[in-house]
Amino acid sequence: MRVSVTDAKGQLTDLVRRAEAGDDVILTRHGQPAVRLVAIRAVGDPAARRKLMESIRRSGAAKAVAGEPAARSQDFLYDDDGLPK
Repeated sequence: MRVSVTDAKGQLTDLVRRAEAGDDVILTRHGQPAVRLVAIRAVGDPAARRKLMESIRRSGAAKAVAGEPAARSQDFLYDDDGLPK
């Protein structure tokens, strides 16, 4: 379905409902396609989201490498007098 931007102003609610229902809604400007209205798919339930976040955290923790603490990072840039190396 193609609708001009001017016409869409008066029927936006209906166009959004149609996009949510799966219709292909394209807004045109001067007869040329400009925008497509697309429904946003909801992310899974909270339990599934929590499970995904936990797996991401575990994966990141497994890849983490121990190194110098951030408080010492400037020690590599400056000498004992506080001047750049």
